Amino acid sequence: MSTPSKTPSDKTNSRRHHQSTDPSMSTRSASEFRTRFEAYNRLQSAAVAFGEKLPIPEIVAIGGQSDGKSSLLEALLGFRFNIREVEMGTRRPLILQMVHEPGALEPRCRFQEENSEEYGSPIVLSSAIADIIKSRTEALLKRTHCAVSSKPIVMRAEYAHCPNLTIIDTPGFVLKSSVEWCSSLWLDAVREIDPTFRRTIIVVSKFDNRLKEFSDRWEVDRYLSASGYLGENTRPFFVALPKDKSTVSNEEFRRQISQVDLEVLHHLREGVKGGFDEEKFRSYIGFACLRDYLEFELQKRYKEAAPATLALLEQRCNEVTTELARLESKIQATSDVAHLRRSAMLHAAFICNHVGALIDGAADPAPEQWGKTTSEEQSESGIGSWPGITADIKPPNARLRLYGGAAFERVMQEFRCATYSVECPQVSREKVANILLAHAGRGGGRGVAEAAAEIARAAAQSWLAPLLDTACDRLAFVLGNLFDLAVERNHHRDSGYGTKHGEMDRYVGFSAALRHSYSRFIKDLAKQCKQLVQQHLDSVTSPYSQVCYENDFLGTYGSDANSVYRFNQASAASFCFELSDGGTALRDDTTKDQENIPPEKNAQQTTPGKVAEAREALRESQMTVPETPSPDQPSDGNYVGVKKELGNIIEVGARKRHPRIVDNSRNMDHLRVQKAGSLLFRSGDNNSRSGSAYSEICSLAAQHFARIREVLIERSVTSTLNSGFLTPCRDRLVVALGLELFGVNDEKFMDMFVAPGAIDILQNEQQSLQKRQKILHSCLNEFKTVAHTL
Repeated sequence: MSTPSKTPSDKTNSRRHHQSTDPSMSTRSASEFRTRFEAYNRLQSAAVAFGEKLPIPEIVAIGGQSDGKSSLLEALLGFRFNIREVEMGTRRPLILQMVHEPGALEPRCRFQEENSEEYGSPIVLSSAIADIIKSRTEALLKRTHCAVSSKPIVMRAEYAHCPNLTIIDTPGFVLKSSVEWCSSLWLDAVREIDPTFRRTIIVVSKFDNRLKEFSDRWEVDRYLSASGYLGENTRPFFVALPKDKSTVSNEEFRRQISQVDLEVLHHLREGVKGGFDEEKFRSYIGFACLRDYLEFELQKRYKEAAPATLALLEQRCNEVTTELARLESKIQATSDVAHLRRSAMLHAAFICNHVGALIDGAADPAPEQWGKTTSEEQSESGIGSWPGITADIKPPNARLRLYGGAAFERVMQEFRCATYSVECPQVSREKVANILLAHAGRGGGRGVAEAAAEIARAAAQSWLAPLLDTACDRLAFVLGNLFDLAVERNHHRDSGYGTKHGEMDRYVGFSAALRHSYSRFIKDLAKQCKQLVQQHLDSVTSPYSQVCYENDFLGTYGSDANSVYRFNQASAASFCFELSDGGTALRDDTTKDQENIPPEKNAQQTTPGKVAEAREALRESQMTVPETPSPDQPSDGNYVGVKKELGNIIEVGARKRHPRIVDNSRNMDHLRVQKAGSLLFRSGDNNSRSGSAYSEICSLAAQHFARIREVLIERSVTSTLNSGFLTPCRDRLVVALGLELFGVNDEKFMDMFVAPGAIDILQNEQQSLQKRQKILHSCLNEFKTVAHTL
């Protein structure tokens, strides 16, 4: 609350004082004076009752406890009611509306009802006023569970001996104030609000306590000027009130006030050598001067503020009328289910259309405000970096603020960058040995390629599956953000169906249900996409998949007959692999002290002296000779045999491949090993050495892993994620939301709009608005009358 009063200058104060106390003031002026005062009192009561924030002129009394504020208020009223005993100023403000009523020889006091502009019955006994203030204060504080409250108590006092003045008494400052008012701590608090004291009237109470300290005129004039504390243009009022607190009649109380004023002036004139500067300070000394000045200044401010107040009232009346019409429409809509269904369906359709537009590349609302960078997406989604990747993945356009389809595509590019940064992890020698020797025991030489492929498949499942899940979560986050953008876009775009924008936004329950339904739709899409990409991963990492061997088949066309011959020999011979760090030793002699050595099957089938014959027979059985060589083909007959076997493997297609691979791919295993680097093993020569079998298998596994990754990302996942996320958002979103929100009976549908007891709340709010509208229109009419008299 503001204090609009200002201390008058020396030149104008005498004139203003004369105007306010001139008994010859015309009846018409007095009537206008009273009309303005009553109009503002009524407006103030309405503001308190309905919580209206109306910047009307008000005089607010502030100060420390025991500074004499309560005594000053009683003096202004013209009677005592023991206001000090209830300490009402410490817990609730008190608005005192003093109405000068010549016919009220005894004070008539009424309190405004709580939360109403109406006043209660008149209070006859002044002693009961303090009790009512105390009981109202305690009741409110108990209900609100507070120690103090800013909600004021309004008391209207009609009396023949009080001025037309409204003043607000506030809780006193609980400060250790100095005896000297000029150094009081509350004065610093006032400076924080009004540094130049332009809106402040300073009243020095208990002035009679200082009179005996003055002996010369210069001492009095220096104290009264207060120029060293307040500046040259600010003059405080100096007031003294009766010290006798005994119960006296109202008439005697007023006589004592006048007597104290006379005694103060007499002392200044006679008790001080040289008196004081009466021309400069007389109008600031005594309670009567303060009372007349406050009344005049308030009326002056009322008159100045009347045009602005009238305009403000017209604005508030229009706003309340609009709000009331909206509330009545809302109450009516609660009983019109068909209207609500139609409006809700249109609103949901608009949101879905805007989501589709944002996916397809709309650039409004402003991406600079609503878009997100890659780092913001990672942070706000809570997903963070890509699992298993320590490198900082920055896709193109990472620093741009994107949303919708653009942000979706950027996440896809980020996913590609993250996936291609993953290499086949290192595998321990023990793991390679366990896999390789198990395959070797079952199938001889084919175990080399199969072991490498199995390592690659396991690595792909372990490292690529978390990346696929993260990609789905990140894409779901991007699409989830589109709901707020669609709502914002709907506010700024013409729907074209005659529906007012924001009509459904006020239904919080429906808006929340729509948001929840959309969020669940996106989560379901993410779950389905995770299952789809996992199926693709399972497919390319299946033992029946040929992904690991496609490049190897193509790379063996140039192999010569000798290589094939040697591999055929190896597949039929006894062998062992050394995977330890000490090197590779290939032996076919004594093996009983060796670990990780498969059994020698062929040793049981070949008798001594027949080894060469057995090898020749094996070589002939595994060689194929073309019937008619083509001129474009090499003359080596073994080439044709390899090509036929390649044809056999490739044409298997999607059928079960593993059994045929067992029969036909042993030569291919050795060719694939040769493509990877060097020969991993030899047979028949006890003294031969080879390169590291472990490193060669890891190298071949890395190639298989890269092939799996390439096929998965380029052939499967990209198209799956696009069709799994974007296509349903364009084609199925409106249907999915419609079925969930509107495919219910009317009772359940209305739960989104009307909560239990909500209609009663709306009707109570309607009644309150109607009363508010009525009182504001009444105040408006009064101020129109005031405006005509200005």
